[in-house]
Amino acid sequence: MAGVAAASFHPVPLLAQEETSVQPETVDPRWRATTIYFLLTDRFANGDPTNDRSVGREPNGGPLRSFEGGDLKGLTQKIKQGWFNDLGVDAIWTTPVIENVHGSVEEGEWGRTYAYHGYWPKDWTAVDPNLGTEADFAAMVKAAHGKGLRVIVDVIANHAGPATPLDPRWPETWVRRTPACDYQSYAGTVDCELSFTLQDIRTDSETPVALPDFLLAKWRKEGRLKRELAELDTFFARTGYPRAPKYYLVKWLTDWVRDYGIDGFRVDTAKHVDPELWGVLKKESAIALAEWRARNADRIAGDRPFYMVGEVFNHGLLANGQSVGAAYDYGDRIVDFRDHGFDGTINMGFPAHLAMPLPALYRAFDAELATGAFAGRATLNYLASHDDMASYDQPRAKHLESAEALLLAPGGAQIYYGDEIARSLVIPGTKGDATLRSVFDWQKSDTDAGRAMLQHWQKLGQFRKRHPAIGAGRHHELAFKPYTFARILNEAGLTDKAVVAMTAGTSGPITIRTGTVFPEGTLLRDSYSGEMARVVAGEVHIAKPGRVVLLEAVE
Repeated sequence: MAGVAAASFHPVPLLAQEETSVQPETVDPRWRATTIYFLLTDRFANGDPTNDRSVGREPNGGPLRSFEGGDLKGLTQKIKQGWFNDLGVDAIWTTPVIENVHGSVEEGEWGRTYAYHGYWPKDWTAVDPNLGTEADFAAMVKAAHGKGLRVIVDVIANHAGPATPLDPRWPETWVRRTPACDYQSYAGTVDCELSFTLQDIRTDSETPVALPDFLLAKWRKEGRLKRELAELDTFFARTGYPRAPKYYLVKWLTDWVRDYGIDGFRVDTAKHVDPELWGVLKKESAIALAEWRARNADRIAGDRPFYMVGEVFNHGLLANGQSVGAAYDYGDRIVDFRDHGFDGTINMGFPAHLAMPLPALYRAFDAELATGAFAGRATLNYLASHDDMASYDQPRAKHLESAEALLLAPGGAQIYYGDEIARSLVIPGTKGDATLRSVFDWQKSDTDAGRAMLQHWQKLGQFRKRHPAIGAGRHHELAFKPYTFARILNEAGLTDKAVVAMTAGTSGPITIRTGTVFPEGTLLRDSYSGEMARVVAGEVHIAKPGRVVLLEAVE
């Protein structure tokens, strides 16, 4: 990441009329400013070793390609211990919790692979046995809500998992076998088979189909066949949708909202599915959440609209990849996912954007998010992710400064599990994306070095949590040395402001320009060091600054 010293700019005047940015149909600013913690459930925390080898899954896959023991009980323990609250996290995003194929697949040079990641569905109506039970899932959501945390679940509609010796193929009425995707057009990206290991769902079809025999037999064996069929009858009678594959999926996915009150979906492989399906999913999810809220008066405080964010590879801010404004260009068709139920998309370009000096980066993001193509939309920036082989700083050589760049950037922030303790993304012996998916090292988090790194993330995260202006407010540059900026939010009943100075490498007392952000004489706290100072002539003096100065008014 380029340093701020390389920048050349003139501070932007702080104009009162710029403090309010109201766009039509804007996403709730709390979602636009959100900090989401993304974790691979199997790699996070093991709370129940008795389920580590469920349904015959053995630790005989390639390096980091078997189940490693993480589960819902382990996640719940960390929620109750306050791990996420201490980081200032607003919501937890889990990999899919639905039941995946039981067997393994030989993935070429990557070796034998199990569905530890959760992206190979077998039964959308059940929790994967390696992760726990539905009761465990309910307890996790309840614990999160009790801590003021929202829960976002990863969902899949593009494909079923692969056929294995333990898992049958889906019927031809449900999945397509050919052609293979070539990514040269809309049809070559959507109406095609994404991978030889997957079974591509016919999401374009409106033709009614029967349920697969293997699924009916499974439900019968589990003693819930009549219940599942009755619920399907009720759903299709209410909605009038044909019993096509995609509408079964909508019913099954929205049940997780209706039954447990989850707050949002992160949508996998969004660009590989007919976008009209996503609009139906969002509509039905909002209905399901309203029904759950009506039954649960003790729910999390501060209701928000249901949130849906999509993974659209090669799409993001600053014309990343195949972006055309905020839309995605398939080559022969342009699709704006906001028109199909999405509140926003993941900013897949952020790791590359970090080559820019921070002043230029933040200025460009402010323009895109406030008045440009992404105005009023939600987005998520990230340093690393589970399948982005171009994740930023994989050896974690720039750990502290990258935390600052992410958590102080305009837009939403996605923390990938282990970012906060510099979990390495270079694991010797692994093949392919397994290097991004090592087990969280809880012992490291309890070392002096681990605690120091964690404390840095906690200070930044808690400041960001208290100040939605950081993610959703307007960006105003105040000074060059040190690089100092304000963020100001005045929208949808939210009024907030903060000033940040990037002071890494500074020693001794320093003067920070605050301009007209805070009135003369206002007592400010540097949230990073804890030091107090009053505004005098548009400035404050900090005696012992840390890597950053995070200024907020003392209530």
